[in-house]
Amino acid sequence: MLDEINIRTELKPGDLSYVIYKQTLLYQQEHSLRIEFESYAFAGMHEFCESYDPEKDRVWVCEHKKKIIGFILLMHRENNASQLRFFYIDVEYRGIGLGKKLMQLYMDFFKEKGYQSSYLWTFQGLDTAISLYTRHGFKLTEEKLSKALGKLVNEQRYDLSIDEGSSFHLKAE
Repeated sequence: MLDEINIRTELKPGDLSYVIYKQTLLYQQEHSLRIEFESYAFAGMHEFCESYDPEKDRVWVCEHKKKIIGFILLMHRENNASQLRFFYIDVEYRGIGLGKKLMQLYMDFFKEKGYQSSYLWTFQGLDTAISLYTRHGFKLTEEKLSKALGKLVNEQRYDLSIDEGSSFHLKAE
């Protein structure tokens, strides 16, 4: 099935709103997040739109039969850093290797653009995604209890740093 999925990097009208819609529904169903998460997602996507630079930023939009079924983006930040955001895969497309593929695409672009660090925010309980992040060298650096997503969650920050002069290697799976 993975070979039937098209992954594009150009944005089309409606993509970003649809991603927020899909991720909000998914997180409501799986994690009981409320409307506050949707507001949080809109603010993040607005920030991405305002600073979007196709030379520094990248989206990967996964489509199957012309329907968006997955998404991830890399957003440039100050100090030659990037942020991983809006990673989601529809439930019926999990377990086929699409998440691994998206993470590899993210890491390839990260290296291609010469970023020295990357980070992401997630919350405890997203074990499959967290496993992908840590396999690619991200390390848990911060935790905080928060109600910003509509219920009390343990938000977690994961960071990846590339030391000057060191070679970059992915951890074996």
